[in-house]
Amino acid sequence: MAQMIVTPVTTQGFLVDGKWIEEGTPVEIRAPYDGSVIGRVYQGGREHAEAAIAAALKAFGTTRRLPAFERQRMLRRVAQGITQRKEEFAHTLALEAGKPIKAARTEVERSIFTFTVAAEESTRIYGEYLPLDWQEFTVGRWGMVKRFPLGPIAGITPFNFPLNLVAHKVAPAIAAGCTMVIKPAPQTPLTALLLADVVQQAGWPDGALNVLPLSNEDAALLVTDDRLKMISFTGSAAVGWDIKRRAGKKKVILELGGNAGVIVHSDADVAFAAERCVAGGFGYAGQTCISVQRILVERSVYSKFTDLLVAGVKKLSCGDPLQETTDVGPLIRESDAVRASDWVQEAVRGGARLLAGGQRKGSILEPTVLTGTRPEMKVNCQEIFAPVVTVEPYEQFDEAVKAINRSPYGLQAGIFTRDAKLLFNAFEELEVGGVIGGDVPAFRIDHMPYGGVKDSGLGREGLRYAIEEMTEPKLLVMNLR
Repeated sequence: MAQMIVTPVTTQGFLVDGKWIEEGTPVEIRAPYDGSVIGRVYQGGREHAEAAIAAALKAFGTTRRLPAFERQRMLRRVAQGITQRKEEFAHTLALEAGKPIKAARTEVERSIFTFTVAAEESTRIYGEYLPLDWQEFTVGRWGMVKRFPLGPIAGITPFNFPLNLVAHKVAPAIAAGCTMVIKPAPQTPLTALLLADVVQQAGWPDGALNVLPLSNEDAALLVTDDRLKMISFTGSAAVGWDIKRRAGKKKVILELGGNAGVIVHSDADVAFAAERCVAGGFGYAGQTCISVQRILVERSVYSKFTDLLVAGVKKLSCGDPLQETTDVGPLIRESDAVRASDWVQEAVRGGARLLAGGQRKGSILEPTVLTGTRPEMKVNCQEIFAPVVTVEPYEQFDEAVKAINRSPYGLQAGIFTRDAKLLFNAFEELEVGGVIGGDVPAFRIDHMPYGGVKDSGLGREGLRYAIEEMTEPKLLVMNLR
């Protein structure tokens, strides 16, 4: 396949069993910013999903036997391939996801890091020695545990990180020796198909990676087919838990949503905390699972923090994601901007006050700060997935911890304090998958364990942790008597 150039007249095929297939239903991909057609893809049907699963199953016979050095070499080639096409990836990503170009470039750099770390981890899939002579009759016996790849894996990925969240499924699968069928988000398939091209060019065996747009109805086969041994899903809580219900015997990893909370205590560097909350609440228009949504500030510094937060928010530039100066671009669909705007107005009618923003123009919602909200308001108790934060005062630290926990979600939380005792108390008590001390919950580096509790998911991503999920321990017992 030649290097893909995204133009309004290009119709991109999908990858199944090493072949680029131009069949199925042509679907237009539109830019969230202005609705213009930026490319077209073929959406495969059930027969293509069947072929992809069969190809992944067949290719697993090869990938499961590849030595670590070959898997490592493959992952390094993929990282190099992305590096050579960085601007193409960033431009494609910015167009179809509406992500500001400078943030798109950051995502490309993160994906290179993801594949690079996976290359390192591919040679560190350790087992263990087990002494078994713990009873008289087991003298002379010992055991060895080795991890083996699970088999073909299905990956369903979201629109908000159309490169790096695909990488977080593909890279550990290659490292583990597993094969994959990827269904990319319908809004952002072009970036995923571009990555598929890079992986193919790197020499990964035919059928070991299959990437194809599918309707939700046809993608149901990925959930129910027993030939697939695991499904890794990133997306909404409602869809994720329904997938788990229907997945049968296969392993299920879910990285779902959140309404992440931040606690700013009076002993913190308030200016730094405000700066980070601006970055963490409004990056990619708040369309990340760990975007700052609820900010709780000790009352003695509440006014100072809020003034700094609002001043920072008002400096953000909204507009065309291809402009280098843009900080906040469009939401992925205008309907999402309408929904978020409705939630803001509903909060205002309920007594909340707007400190910044609140206006909508098409798919762009101004960065918005609310105060005077109540826990049961949608802007607090649900995932808004938009450039909206609430900021409220608290009296006691444990009161703030309880407020963070008063949520069906539990992905990450941020704590700004210099008091180690308070930080460790939060670590013990917060019902989340990760506590970020001295920073916002939006912090993530791609090798750390990432995932949540409660409605926020099941299992962990992050290269070593994902590899563990994609492999199965097997025991060998030796009797030397």
